[in-house]
Amino acid sequence: MSTFLLEIVTPEHVVFSEQVNSLTVRGVEGELGILPHHVPLVTPLQVAPIVAKTGGDSTTIAVHGGFVEVQKDKVIILAESAELPEEIDVDRAVAARERAERRLSAGNNQDRIDHRRAELALQRAITRINVSGNAKIKKHH
Repeated sequence: MSTFLLEIVTPEHVVFSEQVNSLTVRGVEGELGILPHHVPLVTPLQVAPIVAKTGGDSTTIAVHGGFVEVQKDKVIILAESAELPEEIDVDRAVAARERAERRLSAGNNQDRIDHRRAELALQRAITRINVSGNAKIKKHH
């Protein structure tokens, strides 16, 4: 089966660099599946999990914004931050989700910037919780 190199890079370090068979990301216009020999493109990413598959294995990674660049034999994700499941502090993510939900439900003449920050914090927290795969945590929608 054909593969391509997937590199996930943040300003701090390379989070992931492996040959994969396929990749699923959430761009600004929706979900995008990438297979070997995909047409070259660059698109912004939403705060959402990505899934890289190799053979029968799949790796889910929390990606918090950035861009995906598809090249001939390589895909690079330049992310503001990215975390593998084992790097996620689930308790911290749950607390962040609760804080963001409280801010969003307060509705007390918050300006749009604070509201948008709370929405992004909520998206990051939910992404971390979902990627962590912790079955004890109820997924919130």
